[in-house]
Amino acid sequence: MSSVRPLFVVAGIGNGSGTGAATARLFAKSGYRVALISRGPDYLNKLAGDLNEAGGEAATFPLDDYTPASIKSAFASIKSHWPSSPLRVAVFNAGYGVWKPFLEVTEDEVRESVDTNIVAAFAFARAAILEFTKLEFETVNEGGVAGDIRKRGTLIFTGATASIRGNVLTSAFSAAKFAIRSLSQSLAKEFSKQNIHVAHSIIDGVIITDRTKSRLNDPSWEADQDVRLDPNSIAKSYLHLVQQDSSAWAWEIDLRPAHEKW
Repeated sequence: MSSVRPLFVVAGIGNGSGTGAATARLFAKSGYRVALISRGPDYLNKLAGDLNEAGGEAATFPLDDYTPASIKSAFASIKSHWPSSPLRVAVFNAGYGVWKPFLEVTEDEVRESVDTNIVAAFAFARAAILEFTKLEFETVNEGGVAGDIRKRGTLIFTGATASIRGNVLTSAFSAAKFAIRSLSQSLAKEFSKQNIHVAHSIIDGVIITDRTKSRLNDPSWEADQDVRLDPNSIAKSYLHLVQQDSSAWAWEIDLRPAHEKW
């Protein structure tokens, strides 16, 4: 394979059946080397194996936690692993959810929510943007999807309904998701003048994954694409963000199934 290929990095792949993994698969098919950052080495290794067997090029960078030191170390390892590959796309998909009445939320849960959803997002964004600022505009000969559209890189944050609206059980979760949204907006405004594209995606609905299928145990829901989000379709929207040229790019998109109440 060519030594110069664009690099895609994603933080947060869960058990390999959701948005992070689907996006990794699509970008691998689109010509990117794929760096997988997440907790849970077993799921990471399986996904990387699947991508490599399908003809892609993927490597794992497992974390024990999402502390800034761990994220900084992961990015250093990625650079060491692929020194010639320019980082062009970074997706922060990690998250920690707490759905409880306010008076039942513990201090530890608040702390974990802040650390995973906010502090880690800052660290991931910093590491990605530092790499973007070292680059010239992407060119067609790199083999990615953003050649010759005057872009140094794209940073995408995965949000949720809770990013824009609190609810009775989402005090801790919404506080963190609101923070990520405002962080993404601030970065979009600060770095757009350097042709670095920062975007935020509101995922407004339930995504069909192994976990949601097990929890809901509803074959009719699984079969009806009008009522649930498909992670592969979310991935296509992320690819579209990366393909947007500098004359018309989006800071925020919101994605929901056709029959979602909103």
